[in-house]
Amino acid sequence: MRTAYSVETVRAAERALMARLPEGGALMQRAAAGLAAACAELLGRVYGSRVVLLVGSGDNGGDALYAGARLARRGAGVTAVLLTPERAHAGGLGALRRAGGSVAASEAAGELIGRADLVVDGIVGIGGKGGLRPEAEALADAARRSRAAVVAVDLPSGIEADTGEVRGAAVRADLTVTFGTYKPGLLIDPAREYAGVVRLVDIGLELPAEGELQALQHADVARLLPMPAGESDKYRRGVVGIAAGSARYPGAAVLAVSGALRGGAGAVRYVGPAGEAVIARFPETLVSDRGPRKAGRVQAWVVGPGAGDDVATVAEVLEADVPVLLDADGLRLAERDAVRGRTAPTLMTPHAGEAAALLGVRREEVEGARLAAVRELAAVYRATVLLKGSTTLVADAGGGAVRVNATGTSWLATAGSGDVLSGLAGSLLASGLPAVDAGSAAAYLHGLAGRFAAEGAPVGAHDVAARIPQAWRDVRAL
Repeated sequence: MRTAYSVETVRAAERALMARLPEGGALMQRAAAGLAAACAELLGRVYGSRVVLLVGSGDNGGDALYAGARLARRGAGVTAVLLTPERAHAGGLGALRRAGGSVAASEAAGELIGRADLVVDGIVGIGGKGGLRPEAEALADAARRSRAAVVAVDLPSGIEADTGEVRGAAVRADLTVTFGTYKPGLLIDPAREYAGVVRLVDIGLELPAEGELQALQHADVARLLPMPAGESDKYRRGVVGIAAGSARYPGAAVLAVSGALRGGAGAVRYVGPAGEAVIARFPETLVSDRGPRKAGRVQAWVVGPGAGDDVATVAEVLEADVPVLLDADGLRLAERDAVRGRTAPTLMTPHAGEAAALLGVRREEVEGARLAAVRELAAVYRATVLLKGSTTLVADAGGGAVRVNATGTSWLATAGSGDVLSGLAGSLLASGLPAVDAGSAAAYLHGLAGRFAAEGAPVGAHDVAARIPQAWRDVRAL
C-alpha cells in the first residue's frame, strides 16, 4: 500500500530524524543522493549532458544543488539558476561550484533551458501555496516548451502538497523524486497530472501507521476479495439486490447487473421495469416485479442507475436494514435526512457533477479540490463516499485516511461505465466487505478491467464488465 502523509506530519518526522543524525546536513545528503541517481538514470549518459537547476530559497533548492554537484562530478555540465541568490542554500551552492558547476542569472535562463537535456525543479518546497510567482512561472513555461526532461524535487513547484489543488501556474514534470513518503498532492488530481512518474526515495523517516491518503496495490486488494469456501452456497456468498433502470433507461439495469454478477456475490436479484431486458441478457438473475420489500432475501442493495424519477423505490431501499449503494438518479432522489439517519452502511458513488449538486457548488470547485469535496460529502451525509474520476477517492463515513485509486484509464469516461462499477461494488457489499473496502476494491478492479478492455482504443461499458474476471484473476495471481 502506498501511504501519503501531510506536510505537518512529514516535517515532524524530519525534525525527529535530524535530531538523531550527526550535524552537517546528513538528511539533505540522503535526499540529494537519491535525486542524483534518479536524474542519472533518466539521462542515461551523464557525461557531457547539460543540466539546468532551477533553485529557490528552501531545502528543495539545496537538494537540487547537492544533486547537481554529484552530476557535475560525473561530467555533466551543470548550471544553477538562482531565483533568490541572496537566500540560496550556501552549502549546496558551494558544493556545486567545487564540483565544477556554474551559476547563471535568471535573465539567461531561457536560453540555457532551451539547450538543456535535463531541468531540475527545486523552486518551491512542500509548503508552497497558491501557484508560482511570475519569475518562476516564466521558467516553468520555458521548461515545458523545451525538449529537456523535467525532474521535480519532492513535488512539482506550484502544486499544493496536502490537497492536490493547483491554484495557479505550476511546473509540469516528467519525473518527481519525492523523499521519505508520498504527499497527497502526488496522488490526487489535478496535481497528479503535473507530477509525471513518481519515484520514492527512502531517507529513513519514521511515520505513523495511518496517513492522510492510502493507495491500494494488488496485494491489498487481493486480501479484500471474497473467496468461496467448500461449504459456501449462493446465500452464504451474499445476494445483492439491484433496483435500477426505467422504461427510458433499461440499459442501466442491464449494466448494473452485469457488474454485480462478476463481483463475488452468490446471486443477483433485480427489481424494476427492465426485467425483460435483464433476463434476456443474464438468465441467471432472479427477477422480481413486486418492489424491494417483497423481492426476497438480499444482503445489500444498489439503487439509482437509470431510475429516472422513481422516488418511491429509492426511499424504500433506504429503509432496508442492509448496506445500500446510492448512484446516479438515486443520489438526486434520496432525502439527505434519510441517508443520514440510516444505521446500516451507505456507499454513495457520485461523479464530480453529482457531487457538486449535492454540495451546492460548481462542478469546477469539486474538480479543483477533490479531497476536500469527498471528505465534506462523507461528513454531511454520514456515509462512505466514492468520488469517481481519473483518481477515484473513497472517504469513510467515520473519517480516517482517504483511499485513492488510479488504476483506470480515460477510456472509462463512457456511458454506462458507472453503472457497471455500482453493480460490482454492491456485490462486494453483499459479500460482507465494509463500505470503504467494497468501494476501494471495486474501483481498483473496475479500473483494471477498463485498461484490459481498452488497450489504447475506445470501449463500451459492456466491454469493461466482461473484463472484470480478468482483473480479478490478475489481482489474485500474486
